[in-house]
Amino acid sequence: MNPCGCLSAHAIQRGMDTKKKLPRDINELAAMIVGEATDEDRTPDKDSKEDSGETPEKNPNAVALGRLGGKKGGKARAEKLAPEERKEIARKAAIARWEKNKSGN
Repeated sequence: MNPCGCLSAHAIQRGMDTKKKLPRDINELAAMIVGEATDEDRTPDKDSKEDSGETPEKNPNAVALGRLGGKKGGKARAEKLAPEERKEIARKAAIARWEKNKSGN
């Protein structure tokens, strides 16, 4: 920038304007507005653990409970259902698989 505060022709040609580019995602835009309103310098992309490649810590007890429920879930549900109900569920699943196959070709 010049001392007068205006951009030179060279700076304009190189695309060096002073405006910050607004994010297209509505959630990123909202985060930016809140950050500016509260004078926070951090951006959600740089500070989140998901984007940095780090995995969040998991509670081992919760993992064990989830695995335990997952191991017996389908079998326990099938035992509680009447044979007619199981047959109807299987029929709907087969139809859904065939419909997905038809639309894929």
